[in-house]
Amino acid sequence: MSENVYKTIELTGASTAGIEDAIQNAIAKASKTIHNMRWFQIIETRGSIEGDKVGKWQVTMKLGFTLNG
Repeated sequence: MSENVYKTIELTGASTAGIEDAIQNAIAKASKTIHNMRWFQIIETRGSIEGDKVGKWQVTMKLGFTLNG
């Protein structure tokens, strides 16, 4: 049985559509350069206000992936 070693990084995704879209945006962008992604953990959720409405959602997360080799 092999033992995995994980590395974590911190990402912030943004979206005008909502929290889940902000998460998906960050993961999709990270997947272009990071392989073997396994999990994420939401650290912080925040947003901006434009006028009297939510303008943009931001979600900061930890992303875990296994190291090669």
